[in-house]
Amino acid sequence: MSSVPTSAPPASAPQTAGRFGAAVGIYAELTKARLSALVVATTAAGYALGSAGRLDLAGLAWAVLGTSLSALGANGLNQWLERARDARMERTRERPLPSGRIEPAGAFAVSLVLALVGTAILVAGTNALTAGLNVLTVALYVLVYTPLKTRSSLCTLVGAIVGAIPPMMGYAAATGTIGAGAWILSAVLFAWQIPHFLSLAWLYREDYRRGGYVMLPLADPNGRITFEVTVLYALALVPLGLASFLAGLTGWVSVAGSLTLGGAFFMLTLQLRRRRGDREARRVFLASLVYLPLLLGLLVADHALR
Repeated sequence: MSSVPTSAPPASAPQTAGRFGAAVGIYAELTKARLSALVVATTAAGYALGSAGRLDLAGLAWAVLGTSLSALGANGLNQWLERARDARMERTRERPLPSGRIEPAGAFAVSLVLALVGTAILVAGTNALTAGLNVLTVALYVLVYTPLKTRSSLCTLVGAIVGAIPPMMGYAAATGTIGAGAWILSAVLFAWQIPHFLSLAWLYREDYRRGGYVMLPLADPNGRITFEVTVLYALALVPLGLASFLAGLTGWVSVAGSLTLGGAFFMLTLQLRRRRGDREARRVFLASLVYLPLLLGLLVADHALR
Protein backbone atom coordinates (compact mmCIF):
# COMPACT_ATOMS: atom_id res chain seq x y z
CA MET A 1 0.00 0.00 0.00
CA SER A 2 1.58 3.27 -1.12
CA SER A 3 1.80 6.24 1.21
CA VAL A 4 0.26 9.58 0.23
CA PRO A 5 2.59 12.57 0.72
CA THR A 6 1.16 15.23 2.96
CA SER A 7 2.05 18.88 3.47
CA ALA A 8 3.29 20.27 6.77
CA PRO A 9 0.49 20.83 9.25
CA PRO A 10 -0.66 24.40 9.66
CA ALA A 11 0.36 26.33 12.74
CA SER A 12 -1.92 25.59 15.62
CA ALA A 13 -4.16 28.21 17.13
CA PRO A 14 -2.16 28.31 20.38
CA GLN A 15 1.06 28.96 18.43
CA THR A 16 -0.57 31.76 16.46
CA ALA A 17 -2.03 33.24 19.62
CA GLY A 18 1.37 33.00 21.27
CA ARG A 19 3.08 34.91 18.46
CA PHE A 20 0.34 37.54 18.51
CA GLY A 21 0.66 37.92 22.27
CA ALA A 22 4.44 38.28 21.98
CA ALA A 23 4.05 40.98 19.33
CA VAL A 24 1.56 42.86 21.49
CA GLY A 25 3.98 42.67 24.40
CA ILE A 26 6.82 44.06 22.28
CA TYR A 27 4.75 47.01 21.09
CA ALA A 28 3.50 47.61 24.64
CA GLU A 29 7.15 47.94 25.69
CA LEU A 30 7.93 50.17 22.73
CA THR A 31 5.09 52.54 23.52
CA LYS A 32 5.54 52.39 27.32
CA ALA A 33 1.97 51.27 27.89
CA ARG A 34 2.25 51.48 31.68
CA LEU A 35 3.50 55.06 31.50
CA SER A 36 0.69 55.88 29.09
CA ALA A 37 -1.79 54.63 31.70
CA LEU A 38 -0.73 57.56 33.88
CA VAL A 39 -1.52 59.96 31.03
CA VAL A 40 -4.94 58.35 30.68
CA ALA A 41 -5.59 58.73 34.41
CA THR A 42 -4.71 62.42 34.46
CA THR A 43 -6.80 63.08 31.36
CA ALA A 44 -9.77 61.33 32.93
CA ALA A 45 -9.30 63.34 36.13
CA GLY A 46 -9.33 66.58 34.14
CA TYR A 47 -12.50 65.51 32.33
CA ALA A 48 -14.20 64.63 35.61
CA LEU A 49 -13.28 67.95 37.26
CA GLY A 50 -14.54 69.81 34.21
CA SER A 51 -17.87 67.98 34.21
CA ALA A 52 -20.89 69.52 35.87
CA GLY A 53 -23.61 67.10 36.88
CA ARG A 54 -23.75 63.68 35.30
CA LEU A 55 -20.51 62.50 33.69
CA ASP A 56 -20.71 62.11 29.89
CA LEU A 57 -19.22 58.64 29.55
CA ALA A 58 -19.14 58.75 25.76
CA GLY A 59 -17.24 62.02 25.75
CA LEU A 60 -14.86 60.69 28.39
CA ALA A 61 -14.23 57.57 26.31
CA TRP A 62 -13.34 59.59 23.21
CA ALA A 63 -11.01 61.83 25.18
CA VAL A 64 -9.27 58.92 26.89
CA LEU A 65 -8.98 56.87 23.70
CA GLY A 66 -7.51 59.68 21.64
CA THR A 67 -5.13 60.78 24.36
CA SER A 68 -3.94 57.26 25.13
CA LEU A 69 -3.21 56.43 21.47
CA SER A 70 -1.31 59.68 21.05
CA ALA A 71 0.68 59.01 24.22
CA LEU A 72 1.55 55.52 23.00
CA GLY A 73 2.70 56.96 19.69
CA ALA A 74 4.78 59.70 21.32
CA ASN A 75 6.48 57.20 23.60
CA GLY A 76 7.29 54.97 20.64
CA LEU A 77 8.78 57.88 18.70
CA ASN A 78 10.83 58.78 21.79
CA GLN A 79 12.27 55.27 21.94
CA TRP A 80 12.93 55.31 18.20
CA LEU A 81 14.98 58.50 18.56
CA GLU A 82 16.84 57.24 21.63
CA ARG A 83 17.50 53.66 20.53
CA ALA A 84 21.30 54.07 20.24
CA ARG A 85 21.58 55.67 23.68
CA ASP A 86 19.22 53.13 25.22
CA ALA A 87 21.63 50.41 24.09
CA ARG A 88 24.33 51.88 26.35
CA MET A 89 22.22 51.89 29.51
CA GLU A 90 21.60 48.87 31.71
CA ARG A 91 18.07 49.99 32.50
CA THR A 92 17.03 50.29 28.85
CA ARG A 93 19.25 48.00 26.79
CA GLU A 94 16.59 45.26 26.70
CA ARG A 95 13.96 47.52 25.21
CA PRO A 96 12.57 46.30 21.87
CA LEU A 97 14.73 48.49 19.62
CA PRO A 98 18.19 48.15 21.22
CA SER A 99 17.62 44.43 21.80
CA GLY A 100 16.73 43.94 18.13
CA ARG A 101 13.26 42.51 18.75
CA ILE A 102 11.72 45.05 16.38
CA GLU A 103 13.04 46.89 13.35
CA PRO A 104 13.42 50.71 13.58
CA ALA A 105 11.32 51.32 10.45
CA GLY A 106 8.42 49.31 11.83
CA ALA A 107 8.66 50.97 15.23
CA PHE A 108 8.63 54.43 13.64
CA ALA A 109 5.67 53.63 11.38
CA VAL A 110 3.50 52.14 14.12
CA SER A 111 4.30 54.97 16.55
CA LEU A 112 3.56 57.68 14.00
CA VAL A 113 0.25 56.05 13.04
CA LEU A 114 -0.78 55.80 16.69
CA ALA A 115 -0.07 59.49 17.27
CA LEU A 116 -1.96 60.53 14.12
CA VAL A 117 -4.95 58.28 14.81
CA GLY A 118 -5.13 59.52 18.39
CA THR A 119 -5.21 63.12 17.19
CA ALA A 120 -7.88 62.33 14.59
CA ILE A 121 -10.05 60.72 17.27
CA LEU A 122 -9.77 63.82 19.43
CA VAL A 123 -10.74 66.02 16.47
CA ALA A 124 -13.79 63.88 15.73
CA GLY A 125 -14.84 62.99 19.27
CA THR A 126 -13.99 66.07 21.36
CA ASN A 127 -13.09 69.52 20.03
CA ALA A 128 -10.36 71.49 18.28
CA LEU A 129 -8.90 72.82 21.54
CA THR A 130 -8.31 69.34 22.92
CA ALA A 131 -6.81 68.14 19.65
CA GLY A 132 -4.56 71.21 19.49
CA LEU A 133 -3.28 70.60 23.00
CA ASN A 134 -2.61 67.01 22.01
CA VAL A 135 -0.51 68.07 19.01
CA LEU A 136 1.41 70.47 21.27
CA THR A 137 2.07 67.69 23.78
CA VAL A 138 3.39 65.23 21.20
CA ALA A 139 5.53 67.90 19.52
CA LEU A 140 7.06 69.09 22.80
CA TYR A 141 7.80 65.55 23.91
CA VAL A 142 9.31 64.26 20.66
CA LEU A 143 10.87 67.38 19.14
CA VAL A 144 11.92 69.39 22.22
CA TYR A 145 12.18 67.25 25.35
CA THR A 146 13.83 64.24 23.72
CA PRO A 147 16.75 66.09 22.06
CA LEU A 148 17.11 68.45 25.04
CA LYS A 149 17.91 65.49 27.32
CA THR A 150 21.40 65.35 25.78
CA ARG A 151 21.99 69.10 26.03
CA SER A 152 20.64 70.58 29.25
CA SER A 153 19.29 69.55 32.65
CA LEU A 154 16.43 71.95 31.94
CA CYS A 155 14.92 69.03 30.03
CA THR A 156 13.30 68.00 33.32
CA LEU A 157 11.24 71.19 33.36
CA VAL A 158 10.24 70.74 29.72
CA GLY A 159 9.25 67.16 30.44
CA ALA A 160 7.17 68.37 33.38
CA ILE A 161 5.34 70.78 31.07
CA VAL A 162 4.60 67.91 28.70
CA GLY A 163 3.22 65.80 31.53
CA ALA A 164 1.11 68.69 32.81
CA ILE A 165 -0.91 69.11 29.60
CA PRO A 166 -3.02 65.87 29.57
CA PRO A 167 -5.27 66.89 32.52
CA MET A 168 -5.80 70.20 30.73
CA MET A 169 -6.83 68.21 27.67
CA GLY A 170 -9.38 66.27 29.71
CA TYR A 171 -10.84 69.47 31.11
CA ALA A 172 -10.97 71.03 27.64
CA ALA A 173 -12.70 67.94 26.25
CA ALA A 174 -15.42 68.28 28.89
CA THR A 175 -15.91 72.04 28.71
CA GLY A 176 -14.42 73.31 25.46
CA THR A 177 -12.36 75.78 27.48
CA ILE A 178 -9.34 75.90 29.79
CA GLY A 179 -10.70 76.89 33.19
CA ALA A 180 -9.44 77.02 36.76
CA GLY A 181 -9.68 73.27 37.24
CA ALA A 182 -7.46 72.68 34.22
CA TRP A 183 -4.75 75.03 35.50
CA ILE A 184 -4.89 73.57 39.00
CA LEU A 185 -4.48 69.98 37.85
CA SER A 186 -1.75 70.96 35.43
CA ALA A 187 0.13 72.79 38.19
CA VAL A 188 -0.13 69.72 40.43
CA LEU A 189 1.19 67.47 37.66
CA PHE A 190 4.02 69.88 36.87
CA ALA A 191 5.17 70.13 40.48
CA TRP A 192 4.76 66.40 41.13
CA GLN A 193 6.98 65.41 38.22
CA ILE A 194 10.06 67.21 39.57
CA PRO A 195 10.59 65.13 42.77
CA HIS A 196 9.31 62.06 40.91
CA PHE A 197 11.89 62.34 38.15
CA LEU A 198 14.83 63.77 40.13
CA SER A 199 14.66 60.92 42.63
CA LEU A 200 14.71 58.46 39.71
CA ALA A 201 17.52 60.35 37.98
CA TRP A 202 19.57 60.18 41.19
CA LEU A 203 19.11 56.42 41.42
CA TYR A 204 20.17 55.92 37.79
CA ARG A 205 22.66 58.77 37.51
CA GLU A 206 25.52 56.53 36.33
CA ASP A 207 23.25 54.88 33.79
CA TYR A 208 22.24 58.28 32.44
CA ARG A 209 25.93 59.19 32.22
CA ARG A 210 26.59 56.11 30.10
CA GLY A 211 23.70 57.06 27.84
CA GLY A 212 25.06 60.57 27.34
CA TYR A 213 22.15 62.36 28.96
CA VAL A 214 22.49 65.66 30.82
CA MET A 215 20.57 65.36 34.08
CA LEU A 216 20.84 67.54 37.17
CA PRO A 217 22.30 64.80 39.43
CA LEU A 218 25.23 64.39 37.00
CA ALA A 219 26.22 68.03 37.45
CA ASP A 220 25.50 67.87 41.19
CA PRO A 221 27.41 64.83 42.50
CA ASN A 222 26.77 65.52 46.19
CA GLY A 223 23.04 66.02 45.57
CA ARG A 224 22.79 69.36 47.34
CA ILE A 225 21.03 71.25 44.55
CA THR A 226 19.08 68.20 43.35
CA PHE A 227 17.51 67.57 46.72
CA GLU A 228 16.87 71.24 47.47
CA VAL A 229 14.85 71.39 44.26
CA THR A 230 13.08 68.14 45.20
CA VAL A 231 12.04 69.57 48.56
CA LEU A 232 10.91 72.86 47.01
CA TYR A 233 8.54 71.24 44.54
CA ALA A 234 7.23 68.76 47.10
CA LEU A 235 6.41 71.71 49.34
CA ALA A 236 4.62 73.43 46.45
CA LEU A 237 2.32 70.42 46.17
CA VAL A 238 0.74 71.18 49.56
CA PRO A 239 -0.95 74.49 48.62
CA LEU A 240 -1.57 73.27 45.08
CA GLY A 241 -3.53 70.36 46.50
CA LEU A 242 -5.76 72.86 48.29
CA ALA A 243 -6.32 75.07 45.24
CA SER A 244 -9.27 73.02 43.99
CA PHE A 245 -11.11 73.77 47.23
CA LEU A 246 -10.36 77.48 46.95
CA ALA A 247 -11.65 77.41 43.36
CA GLY A 248 -14.90 75.81 44.52
CA LEU A 249 -14.33 72.53 42.71
CA THR A 250 -14.00 70.30 45.77
CA GLY A 251 -14.92 70.33 49.45
CA TRP A 252 -13.32 69.82 52.85
CA VAL A 253 -12.59 66.15 52.24
CA SER A 254 -10.00 67.09 49.64
CA VAL A 255 -8.51 69.65 52.03
CA ALA A 256 -7.84 67.02 54.68
CA GLY A 257 -6.58 64.51 52.16
CA SER A 258 -4.33 66.98 50.35
CA LEU A 259 -2.73 68.12 53.59
CA THR A 260 -2.15 64.54 54.72
CA LEU A 261 -0.74 63.29 51.43
CA GLY A 262 1.26 66.42 50.69
CA GLY A 263 2.66 66.62 54.21
CA ALA A 264 3.79 62.98 54.20
CA PHE A 265 5.42 63.31 50.79
CA PHE A 266 7.16 66.53 51.83
CA MET A 267 8.60 64.84 54.93
CA LEU A 268 10.10 62.09 52.80
CA THR A 269 11.83 64.66 50.61
CA LEU A 270 13.23 66.33 53.74
CA GLN A 271 14.75 62.99 54.76
CA LEU A 272 16.24 62.66 51.30
CA ARG A 273 17.79 66.11 51.50
CA ARG A 274 19.26 65.34 54.91
CA ARG A 275 20.69 61.88 54.17
CA ARG A 276 21.21 62.05 50.39
CA GLY A 277 21.10 58.27 50.02
CA ASP A 278 19.80 55.90 47.39
CA ARG A 279 17.40 54.32 49.86
CA GLU A 280 15.78 57.67 50.61
CA ALA A 281 15.62 58.50 46.88
CA ARG A 282 13.88 55.21 46.20
CA ARG A 283 11.37 55.97 48.95
CA VAL A 284 10.57 59.35 47.42
CA PHE A 285 10.16 57.81 43.97
CA LEU A 286 7.85 55.06 45.23
CA ALA A 287 5.90 57.53 47.37
CA SER A 288 5.36 59.71 44.29
CA LEU A 289 3.72 56.74 42.57
CA VAL A 290 1.31 56.42 45.50
CA TYR A 291 0.72 60.14 46.05
CA LEU A 292 -0.56 61.09 42.61
CA PRO A 293 -3.32 58.49 42.04
CA LEU A 294 -4.54 58.95 45.61
CA LEU A 295 -4.71 62.72 45.24
CA LEU A 296 -6.41 62.57 41.85
CA GLY A 297 -8.91 60.00 43.08
CA LEU A 298 -9.65 62.14 46.11
CA LEU A 299 -10.20 65.30 44.06
CA VAL A 300 -12.45 63.54 41.56
CA ALA A 301 -14.51 61.80 44.25
CA ASP A 302 -14.93 64.99 46.27
CA HIS A 303 -15.96 66.92 43.15
CA ALA A 304 -18.54 64.28 42.28
CA LEU A 305 -20.07 64.50 45.76
CA ARG A 306 -20.63 68.25 45.59
